[in-house]
Amino acid sequence: MKGGVGKTTLASQLAHAASADGLRVLAVDLDPQSNLSHSIMGVQAYRTHLRKDRPTVASIIDGYLPSGETNTAPTRVNPSDTILRNVGYRRAVSYRKPGTLDLIPSRLELSRVLKRPTDRKGRLARFIARVSKRYDLIIIDCAPTESVLTDVAYFASRYLVVPIKPEFMATIGLPLLARSIQEFRTKNADHALDIAGLVLNHSEYSDSREKREATEEVRSLASEHGWRVFRLRMPYSRSYASAARRATPISQTPYARTEVVKRFHRLKDEILQAVEIRPRVR
Repeated sequence: MKGGVGKTTLASQLAHAASADGLRVLAVDLDPQSNLSHSIMGVQAYRTHLRKDRPTVASIIDGYLPSGETNTAPTRVNPSDTILRNVGYRRAVSYRKPGTLDLIPSRLELSRVLKRPTDRKGRLARFIARVSKRYDLIIIDCAPTESVLTDVAYFASRYLVVPIKPEFMATIGLPLLARSIQEFRTKNADHALDIAGLVLNHSEYSDSREKREATEEVRSLASEHGWRVFRLRMPYSRSYASAARRATPISQTPYARTEVVKRFHRLKDEILQAVEIRPRVR
């Protein structure tokens, strides 16, 4: 429910790390800004994908590929063609035998969904149901604002992982998220949707008063709703931005501090345990 808290950073790095553990991972970019697509594919590869008018997650929801430079009229799309296979990082020695990291990219035109009827809300969920047996973990990176796309993500998901920056605004956004989830559950009682946990993300290194107060408020709200707060906090590090620019895992990013890398991998283990997924290799 708030931008700048590290949703895409968490999604992309979790996808990389789970793949390195031997899991078959599908990452789905459900944000029209397409930051997850950039941070997994790399900027140049993503631009090439768009120039070729290749399908994206918008094609799954719309049911067709709009006209563009290479196709003169809207065309029907096989939703499976939206999956880019094996786009994960594979150049390092430690990544010789990873699992798979596939991606369904996004594009700005996804924002059109916000202006259209709600009968498209279940299309991504139906597609996920068809391909889910191919994967151990499917990660959906969401847009920051409540919208039709929020329901699209809820319908396609079993668990939510919520990154929170420990500051005053977090205590405003968290109750809004709680209400959003409760409204979805009320309207869709047959769909199980739970919060796997909250991640205190982009936390300051210094132990400021604001950080302590915000953290305590988050923990109090989590306790009230019965939500887990993951033990590992993710401090701010410029290495995450560098990893996104290079489309690399944090563990393969130049000058990333060893403590930052180890801390993220411990968080990854916590998250996978919370959603009951075991790594295939170590």
